[in-house]
Amino acid sequence: MLKNKKLIIANWKMNPTSETKAKKLFLSVKRVSSRLQNIQTVVCPPFLYIKSLANLYKGHRVAVGAQDTFIKNKGSYTGMVSPEMLEDVGCEYVIIGHSERRALGEDNKLVSKKILASVRAGLKVILCVGEQKRDDGAEHFNFLEEQLIASLEGISKNALKNIIVAYEPVWAISDKSKNKAVDSEDIQEMSIFTKKVLSDKYGVKTKLPPIIYGGSVNPNNAKNILENGNVEGLLVGRASLDSKKFNMILKIANEL
Repeated sequence: MLKNKKLIIANWKMNPTSETKAKKLFLSVKRVSSRLQNIQTVVCPPFLYIKSLANLYKGHRVAVGAQDTFIKNKGSYTGMVSPEMLEDVGCEYVIIGHSERRALGEDNKLVSKKILASVRAGLKVILCVGEQKRDDGAEHFNFLEEQLIASLEGISKNALKNIIVAYEPVWAISDKSKNKAVDSEDIQEMSIFTKKVLSDKYGVKTKLPPIIYGGSVNPNNAKNILENGNVEGLLVGRASLDSKKFNMILKIANEL
């Protein structure tokens, strides 16, 4: 799906506070990302800004994504935004199952329904998974395996070409950890494990989804994570709201 490019995703969360600020930030990122040949940049702003940002760039190196979606495309669902609506306004990607959504009560069953609806609408899905804590008994492996399998319930082997798996360990991005990214060795271990789970589920000959890492990514750790973490991209949160920092991450990824 990425044709050997690194995938760098900006998750703006509930920022910025106006469309004017959103456009300014997007254009700052676009000026750099549109010239980089070795990466695919995806910007995921709040719903309200998706269409206006998508209209600011018509090339293929910068895409616009959403931070969530619903399981249905129409009906009496107050406040919801459907995959078809997102696709219609120029959205190409959608984040599903982010840890902040799961913390609000979103479970694996709902995540799998959202993935199915999004793939059918033609969107590329960024599936977020990650253990809440680690323990000496390595129970976190079982947690991640269960989360992966349940979240991909009903997803066919053919649909995998439209899936990206983002490993974002909740324990490593909590306030207690002082926003420190996971060591690249641990990321590599979990990336290998994720691929094993997917191979066991879909078959060893199946082309697996790209695995990317999310959690306190910044210009200081991006190179090490990409070089030694056995991942094909990054999901960037806070640093993506600073165009200087995010553009540095893009340039680092492009040079690898």
